[in-house]
Amino acid sequence: MRTALFLLAGALMSGGCHAEGQPPKPTVAEPTVAEPTVAEPTVAEPRERAPDPELVAALRGHVQVLAGEIGGRGIGPGDAGTSTLDAAAAYLRQQWTAQGYEVHAQAYTVGEQQVENLFVRVPGRSPALVVVGAHYDTCDGNPGADDNASGVAALLELSRRLAATEPERTLHLVAFANEEPPYFKDPQTMGSAVHARALREQGEEVEAMLSLESIGYFSDVRGSQHYPAILAPLYPETGDFVAVVGKNGSRPLVRRVVRGLETHGPIPVESIAAPASITGIDWSDHWSFWREGWAQAVMVTDTATYRNPNYHEMSDLPETLDYRRLALVTEALEATIRELAGS
Repeated sequence: MRTALFLLAGALMSGGCHAEGQPPKPTVAEPTVAEPTVAEPTVAEPRERAPDPELVAALRGHVQVLAGEIGGRGIGPGDAGTSTLDAAAAYLRQQWTAQGYEVHAQAYTVGEQQVENLFVRVPGRSPALVVVGAHYDTCDGNPGADDNASGVAALLELSRRLAATEPERTLHLVAFANEEPPYFKDPQTMGSAVHARALREQGEEVEAMLSLESIGYFSDVRGSQHYPAILAPLYPETGDFVAVVGKNGSRPLVRRVVRGLETHGPIPVESIAAPASITGIDWSDHWSFWREGWAQAVMVTDTATYRNPNYHEMSDLPETLDYRRLALVTEALEATIRELAGS
């Protein structure tokens, strides 16, 4: 793991649907819907171990429903309207209810359409919150297997595994609507912005927030990982790692999450804690928590556009993900979240 900063002139990771300020995609051959770019087979390394096969199957199943059966999920230009977003919300509700949770819905109106954030809680001895979130919408009608069915799948399996815990701090697991443009960074329509503001107004205390943002695409091919040119000599050329991203004020949580992921999993970890003014550092739902004054919020990501040539394309399909490594990341996240919550 490197603790040096990604000083991103052109920016990191996920966020905009070809939005203004989005970095150019890496120079790679454009995939087609018929021939999606599939993650390279895993190459076993000394640190590698087999994940729980039931977890692998469950993650694959969630992604298949969300990205394969439901498909594009959103109400923006190029989307089908609320029908597919509602279908995804119904799936989340059904999964959490089956896990024994009381599912809370935070509905709000965007134009003439109603959308909702969904959340569940594992009560702790303290009301202070450890928030784990993932957005369930997609960009311009694309299937969104990596962005962000992968994060939602991990969220669902984390909630299953954490349901019986008795943490010191309350676990707050939330699926956000409307992360993608044209709603990104709009305080009135972005789901996580609406949610974080409500938590602040209700007097909640957020001790830590993890945004799970595109965590299922990996490659063992040298040259598969891209960066702005100035950074290329400093970081790995192979897209086999997961990144923890925060701003300068997030550094304590970045370190804790990196330490947890490295301790409890074999997947390599890279990190960044840089000025929030650098484009891309805030390109996910953790931004909404920074906006409300909670600096201890970070993004966990596979770096999206800097690795995955299917990013924001119709080729972001379930078969392109590496479910073995997604499961390993999920297992490491579970252990890390347990530590953050004091369970």
